[in-house]
Amino acid sequence: MATLHFMGGKPGAGKSTLARELGRTLPAIVFCEDEWLERLGFELRSFEDYRAAARRCSDVMESLVRDLLRMGVSVVLDVPANTVNARVWARSLFEAAGADHVLHWLDGADDQCLANVRRRNEEKPAGVYWGQVSDETFRRVLPYMVPPVPEEGFNVVRRKVATYVVATSISSELAGRRPSERPAK
Repeated sequence: MATLHFMGGKPGAGKSTLARELGRTLPAIVFCEDEWLERLGFELRSFEDYRAAARRCSDVMESLVRDLLRMGVSVVLDVPANTVNARVWARSLFEAAGADHVLHWLDGADDQCLANVRRRNEEKPAGVYWGQVSDETFRRVLPYMVPPVPEEGFNVVRRKVATYVVATSISSELAGRRPSERPAK
């Protein structure tokens, strides 16, 4: 059965990193809002600009995601599911297609996520950087973050930001080593 994987968490929590990892390890198509914002050339000067552009992207993604799920193709949707309304929208996608779902929620401390945002602002990695996110913008979106609750009825996998980042760096560091060169557990 096709599965819709979707993400929630603060800016800098690692949603896009996780989405890309899922895309590499699962047989799934990845839709990354950040890539769409960048490639479609939206001018994002404010949080309101972002919201309007993101809505336009979601409007286009919606039918594509539903059709893929109906065809039995799993989808990783890297669009923030940070609010109840955003999760209602995600639910409409997988329910209309008769698909399964997993909500990946990334928990992280504000200072840790903000440090990741600052690093992303400096490095401007392709596909996950659509523009500068200021400390002010980061703090402005925090009140919108509403973690999922059991009453919403989602299959939730919770991850800690530090755990995911450490696990990713350790596995990539060890990937090229022979078993005899790996540190003892």
